[in-house]
Amino acid sequence: MCKTHVLSVPSPKALFEKTTIERRELRPDDVLIDIKFSGICHSDIHYAHDEWGGGIFPMVPGHEIVGVVTAIGPQVTKFTVGDRVGVGCFVNSCGECEYCLNGEEQFCTKGYVATYNAIDYDGTPTYGGYSQKIVVKERFVVRIPDALELDVASPLLCAGITTYSPLKKWNAGPGKQVAIVGMGGLGHVAVQFAHALGAEVTVLSQSLSKKDEALSMGADHYFATSDPDTFTQLTNRFDLILNTVSANLKVDAYLSLLRVDGTLVNLGVSSQPDEYHVFSLITQRRSISGSIVGGIRETQEMLDFSAKNGIAPKIEVIRADQVDEAHERILRNDVRYRFVIDMSTL
Repeated sequence: MCKTHVLSVPSPKALFEKTTIERRELRPDDVLIDIKFSGICHSDIHYAHDEWGGGIFPMVPGHEIVGVVTAIGPQVTKFTVGDRVGVGCFVNSCGECEYCLNGEEQFCTKGYVATYNAIDYDGTPTYGGYSQKIVVKERFVVRIPDALELDVASPLLCAGITTYSPLKKWNAGPGKQVAIVGMGGLGHVAVQFAHALGAEVTVLSQSLSKKDEALSMGADHYFATSDPDTFTQLTNRFDLILNTVSANLKVDAYLSLLRVDGTLVNLGVSSQPDEYHVFSLITQRRSISGSIVGGIRETQEMLDFSAKNGIAPKIEVIRADQVDEAHERILRNDVRYRFVIDMSTL
């Protein structure tokens, strides 16, 4: 077993503590990673506060993991010691169902094993990236291109693939009108991807406070949703709307912005059910959908695309002893745009 220092929460809403856990011995297809940076996702807070239920404590959050390979099992063929690698939102799946075989492990019929706050198939709990080391099956490790700095690459393992996957699924590209709702941790990455894919990009945010930043990242237009004229002005405009916020929207109002056959895709998760009128759908053959992260193959594609197109999340690197403060700042929307923990400070 490999002992490693971690930041863990012993119970819901508790402060983080520096403790140690044991990572498993390398299996033949395992990779041992020395974690350099771990991004903070808003879902880390939801889980650490047990807001969605089912929390497994003590909990070590973190599923935006980047680092360097320090050891490999004898059957590993994709990686060697010294490689720059990453681990995203899950670390195991059955590998046999139609979705796993199609490279969409996120839909595994047996249920994928999350990087943290989950029970692996062997009955052991998983612990995430707020840690110095992690042991992961080779199949769930991706390569970080040399053109991406490790700290900047970290949020791409969740925020990146969460936004890239639906943009590809709904064919965002030249000739398409794409709106991004929210200019936060997900939204600012979505803007960059949609622009790089060739779509005409509009940001819909509560205020105009982030307009200049959005335009600098590739947005063509920016509107404040607090202005009632915005919805009148943009009626029947978009082929695709990505909702990146976790608050409930006035769904009918946003559906009115879609063209015939347009789709509203939800990426954020609100605590309360949404409400809408079916007439908002049937009159223009509109759709409401949702999307979670992508599979391992698409995650690697996303990283390579990011390196090629200069896509980089805007980050604030923090020390390990600043995580509690960072979680509080996220809840106050006081970050532009993602926190990344320098794990060397643990």
